[in-house]
Amino acid sequence: MRNAPVPEIFRRILASYGIRKPLARIATAFREVEEQLTPEDYTLPYREFWRLFNGRILERLRIRTNLEALADAITDAWWDNAELELYSDVRETLMELKEKGLKMGIVTNGFQKDIDDILSRTNLTGFFDVTVGVDAVGKPKPDRAIFAYAVRKLGVPPEKTVFVGDNPIADYEGAKNAGLKPLLLDRDGQHLGGLAKIRDLRELLNYL
Repeated sequence: MRNAPVPEIFRRILASYGIRKPLARIATAFREVEEQLTPEDYTLPYREFWRLFNGRILERLRIRTNLEALADAITDAWWDNAELELYSDVRETLMELKEKGLKMGIVTNGFQKDIDDILSRTNLTGFFDVTVGVDAVGKPKPDRAIFAYAVRKLGVPPEKTVFVGDNPIADYEGAKNAGLKPLLLDRDGQHLGGLAKIRDLRELLNYL
């Protein structure tokens, strides 16, 4: 699905509080904070994780006043500013997969609350048999543990599970290392190499 770029969402929320920061600085702060996350950070509860994450970004932007409250406000306002929009192929493909009686799941480095919010806002609640956020195992993609947990919940052997994602490392390599069959959703044809790729989600039906 489409959404506004992450730094832009952050910028919008800050602007709503009268705080103006250049988009490039926000983007740089995001990259730095993401790179410094530790495995222990992912074991934190939802609100504590995002308070830590957002707070670190605010610190890099030299925002010191009401840091914790502002970090929480960013978490609360996030999806209202994300401009979530489904690609035209998503609902059609999910409906066809559902009609075929196939089990479907989601594995994401977001939290379960994020998954629930997104599915509700895009009217996709009920399509998936299993939804697995990072808080299920405390380990993000590409760690094989989160994939293994998801297929156990689905009740499907890894070797009979096709995993579709748009990140060559977190999704493709992570799923492959966990024994799943990976497919890279490369809508813009940006990724070279010998990866199994599709440009449109409807192409997934050819692999089942």
